[in-house]
Amino acid sequence: QVQLVESGGGLVQAGGSLGLSCAASGSIFSIKAMGWYRQVPGKQRELVAAITSSGTTTYADSVKGRFTLSRDNAKNTMYLPMNSLKPEATAVYYCNAPNILMDYWGQGTQVTVSS
Repeated sequence: QVQLVESGGGLVQAGGSLGLSCAASGSIFSIKAMGWYRQVPGKQRELVAAITSSGTTTYADSVKGRFTLSRDNAKNTMYLPMNSLKPEATAVYYCNAPNILMDYWGQGTQVTVSS
């Protein structure tokens, strides 16, 4: 089992910044890549950014250049500073960590960007 605990999020005005963190615990040896997804009501959950254990990152086109994903393998924690936020970034953000058996998800944290 893997447990993911998210922190950060909140309310910010458009153009502002927020940061998200995700701390993993449990059977973390089975986890390679980690990522952040977001979801708004009525829409599918979408990938925001992902990072491999070696640090290779992938970003959704909508966040490239504004979000920077990193991870500290020693602390089993992933960080997502989000800059120049837009109202369309408003969503519940979920930490994700898959292994060969299943996907693990955090509880979700709300990010609201006011216009």
